[in-house]
Amino acid sequence: MSRSKPGARFGRRLKLTLLCGLGLLTLLVVPPLALGDGSELALLTDKKNSDLILAFGINGMWVVVAGILVMFMQAGFAFLEIGFSRGKNAGTVVAKILLNFSIAALMFWACGFALAFGSGNDILGTNGFFISGFDAGKNFPLLAAGGGINNITVEEFWFFQFVFCAVSLAIVWGTTLERIKFGVYAIYSVVFAGLLYPLGAHWIFGGGWLQVKLGMQDFAGSTVVHLTGASGALAVLLLLGPRKGKYGPDGKPRAIPGHNMPLFGLGILILWLGWFGFNPGSTLNALDGRFGDVVVVTQLAAAAGVVFAALTVYLKTKTIDIGMVGNGAIAALVAITAPSGYVELWAAPIIGGVAGVIVVFAIYAIDKKVDDPVGALSAHGVAGVWGTLACGLFTAPRLAEYNAVGEGGLWYTGSFDQLGAQAIGVAAAFAFVFGASFIVFLIIKKTYGLRVTEAEEDAGLDISEHGMYGYPEQFIPAPELIGYSAVASGVGPVSTISSATKEATV
Repeated sequence: MSRSKPGARFGRRLKLTLLCGLGLLTLLVVPPLALGDGSELALLTDKKNSDLILAFGINGMWVVVAGILVMFMQAGFAFLEIGFSRGKNAGTVVAKILLNFSIAALMFWACGFALAFGSGNDILGTNGFFISGFDAGKNFPLLAAGGGINNITVEEFWFFQFVFCAVSLAIVWGTTLERIKFGVYAIYSVVFAGLLYPLGAHWIFGGGWLQVKLGMQDFAGSTVVHLTGASGALAVLLLLGPRKGKYGPDGKPRAIPGHNMPLFGLGILILWLGWFGFNPGSTLNALDGRFGDVVVVTQLAAAAGVVFAALTVYLKTKTIDIGMVGNGAIAALVAITAPSGYVELWAAPIIGGVAGVIVVFAIYAIDKKVDDPVGALSAHGVAGVWGTLACGLFTAPRLAEYNAVGEGGLWYTGSFDQLGAQAIGVAAAFAFVFGASFIVFLIIKKTYGLRVTEAEEDAGLDISEHGMYGYPEQFIPAPELIGYSAVASGVGPVSTISSATKEATV
């Protein structure tokens, strides 16, 4: 082995010293950038503003709790997708959920939040990168003390909006189960959470052109969150192609059943629970009591969606398909998301019931051409369009005035103006996200690649992408399984029960 020359060793030491110095400099500089200017702290410690301090405390607690409920929806997506996957692809869903949620957090902190909610222009925000440089009433007028978004802090608002972004990103990937390369998640997540989602959110949530100039209504994100996710999903599906064996020689779709419907059902219930953070939390206010109305609106719509989806699929097939009933709930929840803060109670079952009918026919129609294992294009995309348009039909004028966005719907006013604004908003959001996503995925396909090999798909993504199984006792030969008492030596997995287990059962 040759010894390195003294000059080379000195060069390496110099580089190491410079890198260490740069790292220490970063530690000193980044925290102050992320802390803001302290205007909120000064406000909240001023005893003369006791009422305002109380409002900040109560509303902030409500928004954070609602955000935690929305975060818990990631568990719902995990269970739903695992249930709809085959056993050989169950474990990869866990890694995918964790990676995407984490990348979204970092990107939304670095630039996504600023682009979405920073002051700027009709297209994008230009202030607040790394949640820095805040001056209440200046850089973020929506958070202006005493007259802003219901008196919550920037950090609370960031967390609530971040979990919305993470939900939208999760919608993209449910459609790609069982055949996509794991690295694609990381690449697209950076672009989605750092640029695509924030721009759409700015247009409709953050004072952009669709909200301010057109008066487009989307209380909690039928378009911003759900249609955005479905638009990205459609883009990748067109380039990714169907799972092996999905379509027969005649071109007709074949069912590829998921391996665990109980897990799927648990996922549906967790998502349903999370929606009570999603919609009511979007009031950003616990003091005016409005969130209770939104809770009831959300529940009535979801219940109607389940009932009408069950009736529709039974009339069509003479069976009550478990997946269809579950997607009836999701479709109704997606549909009521935009109107939840704009409609009276009576309109909620109508909106949810129509979504329950639509999703059944949409899933059957889309399945003939595009392989979407979880039905996200229908439950989040088609239902998202319907829910956004429903504002143009059923928005109550008093609630439009209260929210200070748009006007009453066709049912009340006889005018198509609000319906037209909703339609333009849907078209613009879909065109932007789908077009941009298609370009991104095309670049990925030409460089890194989108799809695993046929052999890897046959083996399953758990072993081919992660080197391990979600259910090892089903796939690993019995002699290699250590610590599984239900597997006897020299016998196939789960084919026999050990003597100890037999004695226990007796």
